[in-house]
Amino acid sequence: MQEIEQGIYIETSYPGVTLGAIVLPQGTLLIDAPLRQEDARSWRAALVNLGSGSARMLVNLDAHPDRTLGARVLEATIIAHQKTAQVFRNRPLVFKGQNVESGSEWETYNEAVGTRWAIPDITFTSRMRLHWGPPDVICEYHPGPSVGAIWVIIPESKVIFVGDAVLHNQPPFLTNGDIPDWLVSLDELRKGYQNYTLVTGRGGTAPAEAVRAQQQILKNILRGMEKLAKRKAPAEATQSLIPGILSAITVSVQVEDQFTQRLRHGLIQYYARCYRPQDAAIHLRENGEEH
Repeated sequence: MQEIEQGIYIETSYPGVTLGAIVLPQGTLLIDAPLRQEDARSWRAALVNLGSGSARMLVNLDAHPDRTLGARVLEATIIAHQKTAQVFRNRPLVFKGQNVESGSEWETYNEAVGTRWAIPDITFTSRMRLHWGPPDVICEYHPGPSVGAIWVIIPESKVIFVGDAVLHNQPPFLTNGDIPDWLVSLDELRKGYQNYTLVTGRGGTAPAEAVRAQQQILKNILRGMEKLAKRKAPAEATQSLIPGILSAITVSVQVEDQFTQRLRHGLIQYYARCYRPQDAAIHLRENGEEH
């Protein structure tokens, strides 16, 4: 666990996503949940050692299984965007773990199958300010990486949790994304939060340059897809974009196959949905809904 500002902690040692904890006078605000239930129990115990008391609220930055499967174990009131809550309402009550091969962490954790989802308790549409402080904490809707993606902002401490909007040295998750909206959100992030500590959805903090790098990757993907669409190429042709995307980031040998699969799945799904809707239903049936 790392304290990045007074009372604001992140944890990157568990499989899944970057976890956050903001210790406030009224209790602890958690950002996302560990993927594995045993890690969620360990994380909950570690938080007690911070002397934060038993009151907890948990923010889901989106509905991705990597950040929501362990939520029930944390025994906290859950906050999410209303579109994230709708995703949960459309899911079975129990996680079935479809064989998607999307390059997500949950696919390496067989014990996740059978986990019951923790449904959000509190939702909002645009912006929510939490008065458990000082400092105040703002939850804000910023679509792009998924339909219900949000950021958590602590203006007084100049810290911002942006989830999968920015992934430093990782390829983006595209399956449920909207690249034009994503680029708008990143432009706002780059211009409006220049002096903030940026906490990404996976891998902890990242330099400000990571925002511009993420924008460039997405712009290149969009241009590549538009060229393929003009040729009326099939969705599988998007795999030709993968080497160029991976060349723009630093990828270790250990995760190269996983990242390649993440892009293969995401590019095909995105292209089928946005450029060849007649094929989208086929790909969804073949690959399931989870990303």
